[in-house]
Amino acid sequence: MSHELQADKGWRIWWKLTRPHTLTASFAPVFLGTMIALYDTNINWLLFLAMLFACLLIQAATNMFNEYYDFARGLDSEESVGIGGAIVRNGVKPKTVMQLALLLYGVAALLGIYICYESSWMLLVVGAVSMLIGYLYTGGPYPIAYTPFGELFSGVVMGMLIVLISTFIQVGTIPYSAILISIPSALLVAAIMLSNNIRDLVEDKEGGRKTMAILVGRKNAIKVLASFFIISYLWIVGLVLMQVVTPFALLVLLSIKKPMHAIKLFKEKENPLEVGLAMKDTALTNTIFVFLLGIGLLIGYFI
Repeated sequence: MSHELQADKGWRIWWKLTRPHTLTASFAPVFLGTMIALYDTNINWLLFLAMLFACLLIQAATNMFNEYYDFARGLDSEESVGIGGAIVRNGVKPKTVMQLALLLYGVAALLGIYICYESSWMLLVVGAVSMLIGYLYTGGPYPIAYTPFGELFSGVVMGMLIVLISTFIQVGTIPYSAILISIPSALLVAAIMLSNNIRDLVEDKEGGRKTMAILVGRKNAIKVLASFFIISYLWIVGLVLMQVVTPFALLVLLSIKKPMHAIKLFKEKENPLEVGLAMKDTALTNTIFVFLLGIGLLIGYFI
């Protein structure tokens, strides 16, 4: 058994259960949405922190639901790559994983109530729907992750919606520019999910999933992944040319080596363990791209 698939000990069990490489998909859009709001209002940093931690908790809980239901459906084994492994490798009881996920949801809900109190109670509905989607991503009778729509739901909720809510709670409205700026964030979160499905294509197919990667085939899935990257970069260039965002937004181009390396690895390697770095580069592309975009907006605001 490779080192990556060995059992963990102590705090590492719980840390890996959160699938930390996916948590950046929560931090980056909250930061970006807040930087967009900077152009219209003074930032309430307590609201920012509440939104940030609520999103991180929801993402971690969603990962735990994933771990629980994939185990319950017999999809995870000790050899499965890309999972926390708390149940199949570390002996944590499935019930404990579910209880921990629900606890994190509960704390996120309390933070959500504070956010609503400081902004708008309308967000209760939006937040509840988002949390429900997080659960239904792998839970329920028809898990979203097992369908071709996993990338769509994750991109819209984790990529776009978090950006827009982060702007709304500060400004009280959603500027049109925020919608345009959130598009690459949605595409890059979808890319994280797609890269995961490309890596797990064989195992998912054997498990009865019908992901986009399975339906279009590995080569075409890699092409779709590349298109997500290309459109994201060209989109920002277009927004700069249309003067929707500051030219400093072009800082995102500094991250371009990551997606190029990810696509190269996916084309050259097929073993799930060997393409793990490609998945990591895809997640880092989202983090670095969106963070640099936020930094670009911040610099543009002061200059």
